[in-house]
Amino acid sequence: MPTMMRDAAISFPMLGNLTLDFPASFTFSLFGHEFTIYMYGIVMAIAFLAAVFYASKKAPKLGIKSDDVFSLVLWVLPLAIVGCRIYYVISEWDQFKDDLISILYIWEGGIAMYGGTIAGALTIIVWSKCKKIPFAATLDLGGSALILGQVIGRWANFVNREAFGYQTDIFCRMGLTQPGKETVYVHPTFLYESLWNLVGVFIINFYWYKKDHRKYDGQIFAFYVLWYGTGRAMVEGLRTDSLYIPGTNIRTSQLVAACSALAALIFLLVNIRREHKPTFAAVKAAAEEAEAAPGQDAPEAAAEKAEDAAPAEPEGKDKEES
Repeated sequence: MPTMMRDAAISFPMLGNLTLDFPASFTFSLFGHEFTIYMYGIVMAIAFLAAVFYASKKAPKLGIKSDDVFSLVLWVLPLAIVGCRIYYVISEWDQFKDDLISILYIWEGGIAMYGGTIAGALTIIVWSKCKKIPFAATLDLGGSALILGQVIGRWANFVNREAFGYQTDIFCRMGLTQPGKETVYVHPTFLYESLWNLVGVFIINFYWYKKDHRKYDGQIFAFYVLWYGTGRAMVEGLRTDSLYIPGTNIRTSQLVAACSALAALIFLLVNIRREHKPTFAAVKAAAEEAEAAPGQDAPEAAAEKAEDAAPAEPEGKDKEES
């Protein structure tokens, strides 16, 4: 069974056999030239814009200026796309080794999210250092925006009729009917992952961003890695288009997701009872308040305010006697 069926009509038995049959792309002429627009690209653009807008709104809660988000995007976006492509090419080297120029044909499909994540993380490290923003605080912002983008972005697989799962008769199955062929019912894995990530968005937005729930920089990102990694590890096992570690039956993305989720879980558990430095947002807020307070040295006042904003020491911890 092919892993992509762009010409297939889509149906859902659980919705009264609702059938959708729309083109995966459309072509138009302009000034004597033909242009093709892919629905996949439109959905991904919407996902990207939603993530950026969300990040700009949440940035001040992390001590980051909204305008800095747009500065970061100008660096991260192109480099993340390159990372996505490089990761895919490495995983599917046999497909490209005899036609190296085809590596550049990214519009024909073939990107891997983890490659973009790695490239994006490296870019954020450099950008954060230049902006004098703690890397962990920037990661918190990136993780909360990225998972929203993934909620929407997974629907790009839907319009492209790709990244679906094995054949099944489950109640929520999706039907794919190519011209002149019988309908094939498969797991709508894009939907599973999108809904899982949507729950993650609600948890981050309505829990982690609430006052006093986020105790240290990097906590939201660690939760994102745990949540996304767990969901991806489960869903990846159902997909028919997985990339495998050469010479093995191990799915690359499933292994990376599972290991990432485990590492994030350990990180969160280890840090539950640890004493942490004030968050970047707390330090900035304290500094701004100190500047407005007359009759006190600003650095000294900021230090005192930041100390007051720091999480309380774990119960049972020995304290020095005065």
